[in-house]
Amino acid sequence: MKRRLPAEWEPQDAVLLIWPQKNMDWAYCLDDARATFSIIRKTIERFQPVIIVEDLETNDTWSRDIAPITIEENEKPVLLDFTFNGWGGKFPHDLDNALSKRLHKRGTFGKTEIREIDLILEGGSIESDGQGTLLTTAACLLNKNRNSNLSKKQIEEKLTDLFGPSNILWLENGHLAGDDTDAHIDTLARLAPNKTILYVSCNDPADEHYEIFQSLEKEIRQFQDYRLLPLPWPKPKFDDGRRLPATYANYLVINGAVLVPTYNDPADALALETIGKAFPDREIIGIDCSVLIRQGGSLHCSTMQFPKGVMP
Repeated sequence: MKRRLPAEWEPQDAVLLIWPQKNMDWAYCLDDARATFSIIRKTIERFQPVIIVEDLETNDTWSRDIAPITIEENEKPVLLDFTFNGWGGKFPHDLDNALSKRLHKRGTFGKTEIREIDLILEGGSIESDGQGTLLTTAACLLNKNRNSNLSKKQIEEKLTDLFGPSNILWLENGHLAGDDTDAHIDTLARLAPNKTILYVSCNDPADEHYEIFQSLEKEIRQFQDYRLLPLPWPKPKFDDGRRLPATYANYLVINGAVLVPTYNDPADALALETIGKAFPDREIIGIDCSVLIRQGGSLHCSTMQFPKGVMP
């Protein structure tokens, strides 16, 4: 049985968005949140279809972590429905955990098979190059609030069985203040075409993140034969005294474009330029995600792509 987790930059059928509702934590900034989601939707629709979840109840809007993950099995798409436990039991999650089954039941994915997987895993916690390499973080996948009964070796065995990688790269360092995901890889470092890694780099010795991101960079530099592109560090963002997890690593790759979160920050332009070096054949589009980080996520967190062949 040959299984593969496609890279995000491979051809896609659609992207899923869950619309912010007044019964969610977005209530205090609902109009602003919807305005940002609307921009994301309209931008994606320039390149491919968007699936909007508006009439199914969910706890929140973070599609990346609650929508099914698509693998390729013997060259056919299969949807994997992992268990979602609210990022380690931090938030209500019963409706989110049921979303994939409900979407499949109502025909959103046509006849594409869906499988329930007895493993707690979020889409934002893994990165694939589609060619056998998986990138992830120990802080999330080995956290006792996810799969406490499994060792690192057992988790690696499950990842290998489910996604078919020949190489699993683990990062031990990196975490953003205000992040509830226990260091999802899509907030820290991303795989890109032609053996490229984009990663968050903090160049401010006075910042609380400086040492841990210096350690992250040292780790990444130990990976063999990769072109490394450091992403710039935005100025600290706060909401009512609470630091927010602003990161340029949380971009979304779609057909013909890369949507990059921006934060009304002097570093925005350099972030767009850097990501453009990794994706020279795509249009690089910045979208102000200052509202999204108020709830702990950003652009990639709020979306989930489905590779070509999934949709009816």
